[in-house]
Amino acid sequence: MSLHTWTKRWLKTSLTLLFILIACSLAFFLDLLIGRHSGESNLAINQVRLKVNPILLQLEQTHDQLNDSNIQEQLRSLAEKSIVDFDYVGLDGTVLLSSTPSFEGRKINLRSELHYDLNHALEAMDGRNSLNIAFPVMDGPVGRQIGNAIFTIPQSLVIVQKSSTFTFFVLGTLFIISLILGLLLIVMKRKIRKRVLSPIQQLKQHAEFILKGQYDEQIQYNRTDEMGELYAMLDLMRTEIMHLSEQHIRQEKAQKELITNISHELKTPITTVKVYIEAILEGLCSDEETLMEYMEIMRTHTDKTARLVEDLLVHALQELGQISVEPREMYSLSAFEAMLKPIRHIVRLNGLNYEEPEHIPNVLIRMDPIRIEQVLSNLVSNALKHTVPGDSIRINTVLDSGQFRFSISDSGQGIRAQDMPFVFERYFRENSSSSSRNVHEGTGLGLSICKSIIEAHGGHISFSSKEGQGTQFQFTLPIC
Repeated sequence: MSLHTWTKRWLKTSLTLLFILIACSLAFFLDLLIGRHSGESNLAINQVRLKVNPILLQLEQTHDQLNDSNIQEQLRSLAEKSIVDFDYVGLDGTVLLSSTPSFEGRKINLRSELHYDLNHALEAMDGRNSLNIAFPVMDGPVGRQIGNAIFTIPQSLVIVQKSSTFTFFVLGTLFIISLILGLLLIVMKRKIRKRVLSPIQQLKQHAEFILKGQYDEQIQYNRTDEMGELYAMLDLMRTEIMHLSEQHIRQEKAQKELITNISHELKTPITTVKVYIEAILEGLCSDEETLMEYMEIMRTHTDKTARLVEDLLVHALQELGQISVEPREMYSLSAFEAMLKPIRHIVRLNGLNYEEPEHIPNVLIRMDPIRIEQVLSNLVSNALKHTVPGDSIRINTVLDSGQFRFSISDSGQGIRAQDMPFVFERYFRENSSSSSRNVHEGTGLGLSICKSIIEAHGGHISFSSKEGQGTQFQFTLPIC
């Protein structure tokens, strides 16, 4: 069960029990304030009537004979038996007869002393152990009131002990519901600690491991709830951070190797050029033919140095996302014929067979000729690294589905299957033990730069290769 579903059910149960608890509490207090108070008051007044009824009847029957001492004694005797005191008061407030003879003849304030209602009588007790309650004395034959009988009754005879059945039921219900709520809170606490707090603590530990660079600790959680989703996301984040960290380490290593390679690649042609310049200065060139040969060698190494510097510049722009490509409309025939002339010469100088395209379609395309020439130069240089004298390089151009397709094929050693996914990655240099010349030369930037330039033109670059049989690179440019 998910945490959301479990929490929702727990909340519904708790609210239901809380509602029952409040309802029982309200019922209990309403019963105390209204229902049971009224019922017990009626019961108490009835008991009072039973107590004083003999005295009240005697007063009504003998009200005109109260001067008779025997009648007075009878009334006092009845009051003593009923354990009450009484005062018979006329309508003018004069005490005509009392169970305490010394009170007779005294006047009382009828407004403050007469309490016909038991509740009012209880309120007027003022901390005393007895209460005064009045009953009217009627003249039976005439049906008129002739006075008031005020009875002083002990509190113990009036206050009725409340029935405990309903109270016990309500209190028992409240106790059971409170107990259930308490148990639910305990279960909730354990559930939160087990399903929330403990997993969060483990997540904190894993986060600390990630912060310290310890990415090998796999994050596992066996439940398929919200916490399990959080664990899965954190583990994916750990894997991604580990991948990025490894990639960053590889990139730093590749950049260091790049600096080393560039230093070596620049040192060799510069040293060569320096040696030939010194030879010329020392007069070792005895004729013009030798001098021109030296100059050609120096030009070759200077071009190589220029290409390396250009690759570095494009790489820097590529890192900054600012590689400069300025395509403009031009016809493909004249543009590519100009680019292929030096390529033909370079390939043949290296002892390879060169097959130029039979036909170059003359269509209007948008391209940056400097950048496209750089692409061709990098692709041809890559082919030269993987071939030996006697191999061949073939160039072909065709129109294909509204695209100008350019391909460069060689019959060299090909690319190993395990290296194919990384061919267009920066800093990638094939580690091969074949006899191809210059296979370890280069910066590992050329093909990556080619890919960026072609994609900036809106085209696509790809390759196909088979180890030991050769490689074909091809790219497309959109036609206007």
